[in-house]
Amino acid sequence: MTSELDIFVGNTTLIDEDVYRLWLDGYSVSDAVALRVRSGILEQTGATAAVLQSDTMDHYRTFHMLERLLHAPPKLLHQLIFQIPPSRQALLIERYYAFDEAFVREVLGKKLSKGTKKDLDDISTKTGITLKSCRRQFDNFKRVFKVVEEMRGSLVDNIQQHFLLSDRLARDYAAIVFFANNRFETGKKKLQYLSFGDFAYCAELMIQNWTLGAVGEAPTHPDSQVDDMDVDLDKEFLQDLKELKMLVADKDLLDLHKSLVCTALRGKLGVFSEMEANFKNLSRGLVNVAAKLTHNKDVRDLFVDLVEKFVEPCRSDHWPLSDVRLFLNQYSASVHSLDGFRHQALWDRYMGTLRGCLLRLYHD
Repeated sequence: MTSELDIFVGNTTLIDEDVYRLWLDGYSVSDAVALRVRSGILEQTGATAAVLQSDTMDHYRTFHMLERLLHAPPKLLHQLIFQIPPSRQALLIERYYAFDEAFVREVLGKKLSKGTKKDLDDISTKTGITLKSCRRQFDNFKRVFKVVEEMRGSLVDNIQQHFLLSDRLARDYAAIVFFANNRFETGKKKLQYLSFGDFAYCAELMIQNWTLGAVGEAPTHPDSQVDDMDVDLDKEFLQDLKELKMLVADKDLLDLHKSLVCTALRGKLGVFSEMEANFKNLSRGLVNVAAKLTHNKDVRDLFVDLVEKFVEPCRSDHWPLSDVRLFLNQYSASVHSLDGFRHQALWDRYMGTLRGCLLRLYHD
């Protein structure tokens, strides 16, 4: 008795994007098969359940073997075992390092340690994301952090070079690394209305303006071990921010600043009377935030303080976003007309970033 067997030989590794998504989402083979059956694939292809089971298992084995290469993406490009076109390699890498908004909001600003990893069960339950997917995303964050945390140069460029991510995803990872390094508080109830995109926008502004990398040169002290130029806040800059305290401590300067802002905005601001009545409290809030950034705890509480000292008071007075923008523009610019103030460059470096963050944090 003879049997006929059709054999197809090829050297290109086939990647089914739908099965890859199920694998990344943490589904077991049996769950993935069930989901594929539910999608109607058996009717569409005429395949049997046994063939579908075998096909899914085969893809899962391939993805498992590829995973060690995905941990160091340049290795995927240079290996010869899997013949995968460049466009598919890019897709594999990008999707492997993609993350869920709900998950990143739970861990943003936390230490990427075993302690946080123990919380993944609770995060999985809360978000509905499988535990396996939570672990993959957390391990990706930790892996990228460990590789780039002490590198010189642009954080985004370093991430792109070592993980081959798109510009947008590399920028998101830069924000995650920056927040993890500086341990910014993001989990408080009053911050829950903010999205990862809101925090990532602020992180990009701070990286561009408040870090050692923003200064454009390495520390001059010969014993300095600070190599992570875009990851650490510029401590000298944070120390200098104490000089801004005179804007609210000197009564004459505070009164003149208020007068300049009110004169410029009279008739242009819908909430002018509220602004005029609350100007000194708002100014003290913004300046005191700056003066306290020499302490690690106050750095961590930056976003809590901004919401408490500025966003909530303006929101309670029903400021529209357009009025917030007008006020912040004039509030920042008027300092240049204060003859007794000699720290304009420091003020611009501080308020230029703070203004952008506040406008992003303010949801009217």
